[in-house]
Amino acid sequence: MSTPSSPVPAAPTAAERFYFETQGYLVLENFLTPAHVARLQVALTPAVARRRQGVPAGWKWQWPPRNSHDLTQIQGERSTRILNLLEDDPAFLELMLWPALQPYVHALLNPAPHYHASDAIVEDARDFRNRFGGWHRDGADNGYRQLGHEIPLLQLKVGYYLSDMTQPWRGNLTVVPGSHLSRAELAPEQANRRDFFPGAVQVCAPAGTAILFHNAIWHTAAPYAEGAPGRTMLYYAYEHPWMLASYAHWNYSKTFYNERLPREHRSFFHGFVFDPPELR
Repeated sequence: MSTPSSPVPAAPTAAERFYFETQGYLVLENFLTPAHVARLQVALTPAVARRRQGVPAGWKWQWPPRNSHDLTQIQGERSTRILNLLEDDPAFLELMLWPALQPYVHALLNPAPHYHASDAIVEDARDFRNRFGGWHRDGADNGYRQLGHEIPLLQLKVGYYLSDMTQPWRGNLTVVPGSHLSRAELAPEQANRRDFFPGAVQVCAPAGTAILFHNAIWHTAAPYAEGAPGRTMLYYAYEHPWMLASYAHWNYSKTFYNERLPREHRSFFHGFVFDPPELR
């Protein structure tokens, strides 16, 4: 007679949920396998090259985007950020609905989440060694500040490390634990500081790590130490289904929505993006 297998722990665990709700973020090391990380890296290289090639010489990136050119941010000869990833490669679309992630999204945010946005960051340390703080909260209307304090969980952000970030000062995602509950605001001179004030934590973790964080947590990217390697990251964001969604939600092609978006992914989008519109 075979021995019953051990039950798989529910995700998130009670400890993970408590940590996320009190600290505002959660680190899941080895969330993606090395093979999966390699597949995403392989997909990203031609996607970045293709996006860069489509941007006119001298184009000045702006946010919010005015057109498709603003979905690619070029930083010199070596560094690029690309937004609206889902149409660039099937690997990026697959990751949006990654089975291991969905229990976390359902439990921490909403049982019927919507897609909000996705982007990729490929940085060469030489382009960003001297950058300043850039501390911020995420969300529309200057981080949903019009809602007052405390700012609710309206976006669940997920950052994926595709490069080794086990050491600090490699552009690591840096957070102030518990700051999503804070009523205090950073003064502009504090938000632009390059050095870190007490309480800031650099997330040091290997490639394949997923970092889930609250839209209201104060966060930034760490500067680079001399001789440090660059970083490669993906960001995905999810929101409540009753939210109107961001520009990134409806700015894909009609071919993508109507022909390339798998049926199980369609529920992550408002019905008005389809042609003909779907009633929800």
